[in-house]
Amino acid sequence: MGDLIETLSVENVVGSTALEQELDLESLADDLDGVSYNPDQFPGLVSRTTDPKAASLIFRSGKVVCTGASSTENLTEAVELTFGKLRRLGLEVPDDPAVTIQNIVTSGDLGTRLNLNAIAIGLGLEAVEYEPEQFPGLVYRSDELDVVILLFGSGKLIITAGTQPSDAEDAIRAVQTRLSDLGLLD
Repeated sequence: MGDLIETLSVENVVGSTALEQELDLESLADDLDGVSYNPDQFPGLVSRTTDPKAASLIFRSGKVVCTGASSTENLTEAVELTFGKLRRLGLEVPDDPAVTIQNIVTSGDLGTRLNLNAIAIGLGLEAVEYEPEQFPGLVYRSDELDVVILLFGSGKLIITAGTQPSDAEDAIRAVQTRLSDLGLLD
């Protein structure tokens, strides 16, 4: 099972925080370097950081959603960099913003091809969405896990809706155990 954990790779971390004030996004767009704001296409201002790579979506309400980070640490650092830009403009923003992790997307590999038809039946139709004509993966929502797992015939999987890195480890172990118990892993 250790090998499976080693296949896990965090693809995206999404978190949110708040500036605790309403913002004039037009003025911010004029005053901040490296931001984009096109309210006809998206209601928020987009501020990107390169190290760590992430995008902070800043909304008029003061809510900030940060996405694209490769770890929870990078997410927090990207939010702090964004808040630093706002402080330099003279905005009063929290010194230590509370960041809530909304979603961690992780990829992994079970290391063997999967028969998704058999898995759909084995895991139970109430826990599975599988419509290969519309999407090549099987969507598994287990009552025991707080995540959603997408399984593909190649053996690759995507784990989403986690809020801490250990959620993906628990999920890949649980899927391996469940599929092994059903005789569906080679």
